[in-house]
Amino acid sequence: MAHILIVDDSPTEIHVMKNILEKNGYEASFATNGEEGVEKTKEIMPDLVLMDVVMPGLNGFQATRELSKNPDTAGIPVIIVTTKDQESDRVWGLRQGAKEYVTKPVDETELIAKVKSILG
Repeated sequence: MAHILIVDDSPTEIHVMKNILEKNGYEASFATNGEEGVEKTKEIMPDLVLMDVVMPGLNGFQATRELSKNPDTAGIPVIIVTTKDQESDRVWGLRQGAKEYVTKPVDETELIAKVKSILG
């Protein structure tokens, strides 16, 4: 069973994504900010990270860049999941090392399709 780490500062968003993932057969953990997300990724080495952008402290773009530059975590794919829906945000997110970009509110079909496309 693939393990996915959700990094988001909204308890509601965490709840929604955790439910979607678990009912589709994935194990889900979560972190509530960018710093915790980077630390938890190093600690649990999940198969995939779902990363919010707008968070206090280290934002999702910065956390994604940190994960993609670290040799220990560079192989862990990141999907950015955010309310930022501008094309420039999407391009920037992918430049930071994200493999995919999903806008909120999360559509279950789209999210699971992108997770499956990365995890196989």
